[in-house]
Amino acid sequence: MSNELYDVTIIGAGPVGLFAAFYSGLRSMKTKIIDAEPAVGGKVRYFFPEKIIRDIGGIPAISGANLVANLKEQAETFHPEIVCNERVVNVVKLTNGTFQLTSQNGSIHFSKTIVIATGSGTFEVNRLEALHAENFPEAIYYDVKNMEQFRDKVVAVSGGGNSAIDWAQTLEPIAREVHLIYRGEDFKAHEESVKALKKSRVQIHIHHEISELTGFNNQLSATTLYCKQTKTTKTISTDALIVNHGVKVDLGTMAEWGFELADFGIVVDDEMKTTVPGIFACGDSASYSRKIRIIAAGLHEGPIAINSAKKYLEPAAADEAMISTHHESFIN
Repeated sequence: MSNELYDVTIIGAGPVGLFAAFYSGLRSMKTKIIDAEPAVGGKVRYFFPEKIIRDIGGIPAISGANLVANLKEQAETFHPEIVCNERVVNVVKLTNGTFQLTSQNGSIHFSKTIVIATGSGTFEVNRLEALHAENFPEAIYYDVKNMEQFRDKVVAVSGGGNSAIDWAQTLEPIAREVHLIYRGEDFKAHEESVKALKKSRVQIHIHHEISELTGFNNQLSATTLYCKQTKTTKTISTDALIVNHGVKVDLGTMAEWGFELADFGIVVDDEMKTTVPGIFACGDSASYSRKIRIIAAGLHEGPIAINSAKKYLEPAAADEAMISTHHESFIN
């Protein structure tokens, strides 16, 4: 237990939390970041270290791993305290207005304000449900950390969202064959990505889902697909299978901290204020009208939350930091 008091504690060390920590340094706020994962980076670190991210202004293309590394370096500009492997399970506002945060291992933290940037909470991938799937654990992937392992192989990707389509297209020049299997018809992805997919050599199987895996000695060799429309099956050769069936998200005990919740997030106003004074939310943690769930939007919301926390502590403070490009000398 540490009695050290911080101006702001950011719960969540994904891209949004890391950038919020940098911005809080610009506002001269003593900052702590707490994350349940063993390292910073959130879902990008876990699921997409080799995925190319293209929807952040000014960065035409960057891998997830490099994005996280850059954000971590930027966040450390003002030397925040970073605590990993601790999931905050309880928050209590003490009589003096200080927040007491307790983690699952009993550690206690104290902060004047809190910014929640946990995304949609902790996550667990939705596992493939197919006959004999348990026999091929080495061939089924829920995240990809090394694309070279798929070189010259036949890879099947299951899913119909942005992640599935991105992986299918990314693997096209590497794998011998790529199959995209989707139980629906209208892909739930960016329109331009869908157009590019349909022009690629990826073999698309709409209205199909995986019903059975077969192989020998735990080596996957084929995937059986079931067509929901025709009620028929077909089999494709398969060396590896990438599953993108989404994740189960869990806000955990945050749902009990007194917030108003909606659309898998915490309701905030245009200043990122939650219904609990002194606690703010940003990124996928926050819910409001016309919400856009992309990293770039969260990088905008983080500074708003920090500015609101600063005004909560110092009502006479400036509404926002000076533009950072005007401060060439702020790095110590």
